[in-house]
Amino acid sequence: MRTYVYVDGFNLYYGALKDSPHKWLDLKALFGNVLQAKNVIEKIKYYTARVSARPDDPQASTLQDIYIRALEMHIPELSVIEGRFLQKQVQMRLATPIAGKHYANVLKTEEKGSDVNLAVHMVNDAWQNRYDCAVLCSNDGDLSEAVRIVRRELHKTVLLVVPGNPDNRPPSVELKRWASYTLRISDAHLAASQLPDSIAGTTLHKPPSW
Repeated sequence: MRTYVYVDGFNLYYGALKDSPHKWLDLKALFGNVLQAKNVIEKIKYYTARVSARPDDPQASTLQDIYIRALEMHIPELSVIEGRFLQKQVQMRLATPIAGKHYANVLKTEEKGSDVNLAVHMVNDAWQNRYDCAVLCSNDGDLSEAVRIVRRELHKTVLLVVPGNPDNRPPSVELKRWASYTLRISDAHLAASQLPDSIAGTTLHKPPSW
């Protein structure tokens, strides 16, 4: 079965990887372990945005760059599609007033483009008949209409793979409604799906902090 995998990078990271020892994740190996043998992975599309160094994580952008280059060099079926971060100052209500003030100006950072890119690509690839099965790795309910179109109007199988512990991160009701099946990424899947410490033919290697 021709299978395309669509990975919401930040949803995967914050759902399953952020506080784990499994950040050096081989995406092809992961979905090979999660899916059945009949699913022949022809393409993996990884949607993310470049992060910037922060005072609490000065190496964030460097580590992300190393990881993305490692994926690109190790997995020929993989494409990285980048969105962007937009930061702006907004006024927001405080949960607890401070010195009589109910509002404060804060810097709000939003990832823009990735969810739209993923939805458009998943529908367009189905329309072009590039796959029989789409695998969506996300828990973003905003993608539910794309899943509905691919499943009900373009008659493709859609497997929803939700990152994280189901006890504290249940599947999106909207996504689960339209998906053919819902699967989980376990800690065992993550542990069994790590990139080599050194990527062959490159100088890239697993960061010591990972």
